[in-house]
Amino acid sequence: MPALVLLGAQWGDEGKGKATDLLGGSVDYVVRYQGGNNAGHTVVVGDQKYALHLLPSGILSPGCTPVIGNGVVVDPAVLLSELSGLNERGVDTSKLLLSGNAHLITPYHTTVDKVTERFLGKRKIGTTGRGIGPTYADKINRVGIRVQDLYDESILTQKVEAALDFKNQILAKLYNRRAIDAAQIVDELLGYAEQIKPFVADTTLILNNAIDEGKVVLFEGGQGTLLDVDHGTYPFVTSSNPTAGGACTGTGVGPTKINRVIGILKAYTTRVGAGPFPTELFDKDGEALRTIGGERGVTTGRDRRCGWFDAVIARYATRVNGLTDFFLTKLDVLTGWEQIPVCVAYEIDGKRVEELPYSQSDFHHAKPVYEMLPGWSEDISKAKTFSDLPKNAQAYVKALEEMSGAPISAIGVGPGRDETIEINSFLS
Repeated sequence: MPALVLLGAQWGDEGKGKATDLLGGSVDYVVRYQGGNNAGHTVVVGDQKYALHLLPSGILSPGCTPVIGNGVVVDPAVLLSELSGLNERGVDTSKLLLSGNAHLITPYHTTVDKVTERFLGKRKIGTTGRGIGPTYADKINRVGIRVQDLYDESILTQKVEAALDFKNQILAKLYNRRAIDAAQIVDELLGYAEQIKPFVADTTLILNNAIDEGKVVLFEGGQGTLLDVDHGTYPFVTSSNPTAGGACTGTGVGPTKINRVIGILKAYTTRVGAGPFPTELFDKDGEALRTIGGERGVTTGRDRRCGWFDAVIARYATRVNGLTDFFLTKLDVLTGWEQIPVCVAYEIDGKRVEELPYSQSDFHHAKPVYEMLPGWSEDISKAKTFSDLPKNAQAYVKALEEMSGAPISAIGVGPGRDETIEINSFLS
């Protein structure tokens, strides 16, 4: 039985939550391996809509064990709030597992995140202000607070004091902010300890054993490939690795145990936050994509920037992730266009470029080279098989598949759980 990675193949917001939920009934474990509550998934089940920020999408599937891996940064207040909200709606959250090695977002991380972003002014990155970057920075600087530290007050106190020794100097002398009291932070964190304790586990051991026993384990990335701190549009990226390699470091499961890597592609392109975006639209087409597609960030509430499909980015995602399949989402949003442009290459300094430039400067100056594909006007939301789609919609999907470098195995034709065309099983 397979171990699969499911990740965004663009800048995030591609519909990973729906894809994960679709597989949830056949999957034993769904694992978040990076990011924090700066990510968001919307999952529609029947007439119910769920907005998940930190929790794995599999928490909505009975029989599936949701796991937050060691590579995730966890705001305990957000975690408990999200669990409470689901419990109130009748969702069983008791099976959640939380790695004891996951790092905690503290109030001083969110404070540093917000004041730093304001200080950058026009050079701001476009972070969500939720403390994600500063928490990962502390992790790398080896002054981070882990979940397991909540259960040793002496160690927790020492770590918080050590972290604040430097941060308080920065807050007071550079940003003219009041110093943060270490004892107050310790007390707040200890207040979460007993509520979180039932979920804390050695998730690395559990997941490796599960795979060895033939269980199906799905690793779920939080953001998209182009937001990866190493392989994305740096510095306009997140602070972790949403790409496939992050599934291994973020869970402690080795790469030889991964059978399949599925990339989620939106039938057009969106991104939230600052940074280059070659196919971005500033006209009525961009506004139509935003309105029809409901393009507003689940976590941030910000309008998403919208543009036409970018095959250069899709090919790049195939390469850096070793993608075996694509799940194409929101094809229904494109219904009604007479012609649909697709970016097949870039023009940079008068030259045609068909692969993503490694140079940040080149990418900033990239202009899309479009190929026009015929559109369709028929409602496709009721389509159950590929042959149910209009001929032009079929041709659009086949063109994207050929340009992107991996087979499209499923197509989203609406927001509902059942509004999906499955071409090839992801679990075979």
